[in-house]
Amino acid sequence: MSRIGKLPVAVPQGVKGAIAGNVVSVEGPKGKLSFSVRPGVKVEMAEGNFVVSMTGSDAQSKADYGTTRATINNMVQGVSKGWKRVLELNGVGFAAKLQGKNLVLSVGFSHEVSMELPAEIKANVQKNSIELESANRELVGTFAAKIRQVQPPEPYLGKGIKYAEEKIRRKAGKTGKK
Repeated sequence: MSRIGKLPVAVPQGVKGAIAGNVVSVEGPKGKLSFSVRPGVKVEMAEGNFVVSMTGSDAQSKADYGTTRATINNMVQGVSKGWKRVLELNGVGFAAKLQGKNLVLSVGFSHEVSMELPAEIKANVQKNSIELESANRELVGTFAAKIRQVQPPEPYLGKGIKYAEEKIRRKAGKTGKK
C-alpha cells in the first residue's frame, strides 16, 4: 500500500478542482490541467481536498494509486505556482536564442539546431541559460530533457547543455609519459 497515496491533496485558495467521471481537472491562475484516472483508482473531493483511494487489488492498481496522487499534487502546484526548469550552455560559442515559436541552439555543430516550443511552455533565454516555465510539470521536464539531449555535457571539459543544479563528474584527461 502506497504511503504517498494515502495523503490528501490540499487545494489552495484561488484553485478550482473538479471531478467528472474519471477525469480530474484543476484550474488556477497559471492555467488549466486535466488528468484521466486509470481503472482501479478512485478520486473524490472531500472538504476541499482531493482524496485518492484504491478500488482494485491487482498489482497495476497498487502501482497507479500513488502515481495518481502524485500527479494530482503536481497539477495543483502547477496551476498555483507553476514549474520551472533552468538549463545552462557551457562551451565556447555555445548560445541559444528565440526565433518566434522556435528555440535555436548553436552548440558546436556545423548547423544550428531548431526546436519548436510547445504552446504551454514559456521560454526565457539569456546569454548561456534557458528558463522553461509551465503549469505542466511533465511537459517542462520532457522538453528540458529533449534540449539537453541535443548536446549532453561531456566529462572531460564539461562542455554541453546541463541542468542548472546538475553536477558533472569530471574525468582526468590524458597524462604524458615522464
